[in-house]
Amino acid sequence: MVTRREFLDALAVGAAGLALRTTAKSYAQILGSNDRLNFAVIGLNGRAYAHLASLKANKSDARIAHVCDVDSNILKKFADSVQQEMGEAARTEKDFRAILEQKDVDAVTIATPDHWHTPMAIAALRAGKHVYVEKPCSHNPAEGEMLVQAQRKYQKLVQMGTQQRSSQYTIEIVKKIHDGVIGRPYFAKAWYVNTRKSIGTGKEVPVPPQLDWDLWQGPAPRRPYKDNVHPYNWHWFRIYGTGETLNNGTHEVDVCRWALGVDFPLRITSSGGRYQFKDDWEFYDTLVTSFEYPDKMLSWDGKSCQGMKYYGRDRGSTIMGTTGTVLIDRGGYEIYNLKGNKTSEFKASDAASSGDLIGRDSMTDAHFANFIAAIRKGDQLNAPVAVGNVAVTMLQLSNIAWEVNRELRLDAKDGRIQGDSEAMKMWGREYEKGWAPSV
Repeated sequence: MVTRREFLDALAVGAAGLALRTTAKSYAQILGSNDRLNFAVIGLNGRAYAHLASLKANKSDARIAHVCDVDSNILKKFADSVQQEMGEAARTEKDFRAILEQKDVDAVTIATPDHWHTPMAIAALRAGKHVYVEKPCSHNPAEGEMLVQAQRKYQKLVQMGTQQRSSQYTIEIVKKIHDGVIGRPYFAKAWYVNTRKSIGTGKEVPVPPQLDWDLWQGPAPRRPYKDNVHPYNWHWFRIYGTGETLNNGTHEVDVCRWALGVDFPLRITSSGGRYQFKDDWEFYDTLVTSFEYPDKMLSWDGKSCQGMKYYGRDRGSTIMGTTGTVLIDRGGYEIYNLKGNKTSEFKASDAASSGDLIGRDSMTDAHFANFIAAIRKGDQLNAPVAVGNVAVTMLQLSNIAWEVNRELRLDAKDGRIQGDSEAMKMWGREYEKGWAPSV
């Protein structure tokens, strides 16, 4: 048996002379116009079913050749759904490394827990695969930097799953904002509300026989198995997840910074706590964050357990300018004048609520279509990882500001924390021996 490190090093060497440095346009020339891309879907609980639905919607250009999960029950259930939805069987694997060895795999989609996103994406890039990775693209800012570097090094495509970037009405209204529909935009507010239940207090129990707990943990330092982590509540443990801010705030904050035309802020303040329940949940359930720029400001409000909506919506963004306001959500957009009177609107037909934890929708279909077109024809990605990582890093810094309970000042060029060595120690994380990612 080779070690994990030997396996990854072999991938790096063996694939280097083949497809790793192939550009999107040259890859499009290799593919025949009638060939379908072979996808492997990795991490099959929840959001992966949106990947399945979107690959089905793009069935003329793509097929699911492989599926992978460390839980055999989840793996079988998803493989059965692939057979039913796609009309053809996919090969099943427990270990994603076996998939990366397959030369017929053109692209992988990653819907695993957050602590796996960057290590798995970098390994896939080394193996010559294009990558669609769910938000957040990383578990911490250091990983985001590594993933952007790896994409540039290996010259494969990485699309982050901020699917609203491929929403035509969102593209349209952001252009209108940039063209002055509300004057000069200077304040954006993003929010998300839900009524999540308590996760209770976990007990150490034997690992379920269908689960490879060692491989599930992967790069994370080893902990005993508890009965309230898998398959969903890992979101609320810092060693695996990134809290509601990255779980859902990534979408709306990304729209806000896109509309404002900003990247990293100069200053972040963040406050909140775990107020609704007393349990194993390690993050806040209520958080208010401000991102300050020289002449603009962006705020994020997250409420995981209290369902009172803003503007009658459980998630969305408002962009305020010198002559009016735009409200954008998964259902469309509305434009208001300076006095708050609605002047126009657009309504989408298939909006999803915050209670929908899978998110099958037309904008995800469009996001996959964009990814496929970028691979096949050299089209420009709507959410390349270098762009998506900005909002992700901002929100990870929001978590750090909350953790240290003080304002962070940043270098606007790269988001690095200035003058606070304690906070800067949280830029990265510890890894299980032999599992640390590297470019």
